[in-house]
Formats: sequence, structure tokens, C-alpha cells
Amino acid sequence: MMPQPLKFALFGNIYQARKSAAVQSLLSCLAEHRVQVCVDRPYYDFLVSQLQLPLSGVSVFEGDRFDADFAVSVGGDGTFLRTAARVGGKRIPILGVNMGRLGFLAEVNPRELEESLHRILSNDYAVEERELVRVETDGEPFQGCDCALNDVAILKRDDASMISIHATVNGHYLTTFQADGLVLSTPTGSTAYSLSNGGPIIVPGTHVLSMTAVAPHSLNVRPIVVPDSAVVELAVRCRSHHFLVAIDGRSEKCLEGVRLTVRKAPYAVRVVKCSGQTYFQTLRDKMMWGADIRE
Repeated sequence: MMPQPLKFALFGNIYQARKSAAVQSLLSCLAEHRVQVCVDRPYYDFLVSQLQLPLSGVSVFEGDRFDADFAVSVGGDGTFLRTAARVGGKRIPILGVNMGRLGFLAEVNPRELEESLHRILSNDYAVEERELVRVETDGEPFQGCDCALNDVAILKRDDASMISIHATVNGHYLTTFQADGLVLSTPTGSTAYSLSNGGPIIVPGTHVLSMTAVAPHSLNVRPIVVPDSAVVELAVRCRSHHFLVAIDGRSEKCLEGVRLTVRKAPYAVRVVKCSGQTYFQTLRDKMMWGADIRE
């Protein structure tokens, strides 16, 4: 009996019309390998109407009504985060195809597609498990995904003064942050918003969670790292009586008095690694460590 062909679910950035040649290369590569392809409806409409690509032999899915052997994220790290939210707990490995600058998550560039797909079809690849955090509220439930691969940020609204965030860890009072916000980051997200606010770089797989204040009122407030088994509870007070909760950049408005609980999510995101690029190589390139700007 012939083995069933692999099925790939395709997600993409619908704001990258100038990358049409790279997208066409990806679709051609998938077709040559005779794999089944299903495409997220918004991305399918974008490819057909905006890029005018002839899509034949593919199926289309809506929302989370899909199943596949692999998910392919076409874009950058932001697209990868949105893909991870859509995949959720399905445990489908995600291959990140980077159509822009060097990414920490979307690390396969279009030139490496052929080799990467060959490795996947030859079962010559690795899968990294990346942990997420979940944020829960005792008020109205969040509209979108409540789990974050990068970070959960508690933020003041644009026109508001700083907010007060009363924080406890495993039921023990930590401190009350007087700041523009607080970023709770996974190791994966430590090189994102947390880093821009002075947070530490944390190697994925270290099973910790960092807490970094955004523009704190006091200079003696410093980031703190806690085990990912910890349960962090937050209560926010603010003059505007509203604040924002950003889950991997997806913002939700919350009322003052709502209690938030942040803890390790019940599932992990599976990231396909087949480019040979290590985390430390990517880190050196992204941070330009060792580069001589005088050259």
C-alpha cells in the first residue's frame, strides 16, 4: 500500500505583495513534492486577488477547522506567532519560512525551501518544543487565544498615566510595579518586547518566566526570573479605570479590578528545525555580536 502524502497547512502574511515571487516558489516547491496543501482562507484570498497567483489542487479552510502533518508560516516572526495561535493545542509542527529579515522563529529563507522540504520528506529534521504561558481573568473572557508563545504584557492605555500592578508569585506578595506596564515573557519571547525594556535573554528550554517592568517609576525595579511552574497573579489599578492586556501583541481591554492569573500553558508549540542554524548563531546574527561597525 502506498503511504499517504503529507499534508501541509499554509498560513501567511497578507501585507507582503512584493514577496509574490518567493510565495510562488514555495507553492511550486510543494507541488513538485506532491504533498497535499490546504490554505487559510484569508491568505488564499490574498494570493488569488492581490498576487493573482493561479492556485490549483489546493483546498481552503476556515478558522481552526483544519488538520495537517505540518503547518507552514510564510512571513516573519509575527506571522509565526499568529500561526502558533491558530494551531493551538493541535501539536502540529510549524515550519517558519522567513520572507523578510532574519527571524528567531521563522528561520528558513526561500532559498533553503527545497532542501528543507527534502529533509522533512526524508524524516531528516528535528522538532523543538517551545513552552507558552496562559493568561486567565476573573472578568470577561478574552476574545482571542489566551496563550502566548512570546509574552503577555499588561499595559497602560495610550492617553493614561502609569498604572499600579500588584503582583504575587505562588500566593506570596512580590511587589507593586508603578510603571507603564509589565511584560511576562517566555524564553522564546525574551528577545522580543521584554529585551527592549531591559529584560534578560533566556535560552529556550530553560523552563522559566521573566517579569520585566515597562518604564518603571523607580530605578531600583529590576527584571526577575521565576520558574515556569510558578503562578503569577496580578491586580491593576489605574486612573483611567481601563488597561490593556497584550497576548503576543493581540490587545484586549480590561477593567480596573479584574484579577489576572498567568501560568504555564497546558500545551507547547512544536517548531520544525531543519536549516542547521542554531539558536546561538541566530542570536549572534540578530544582535550583531562581534560585528565591527567601523568596517
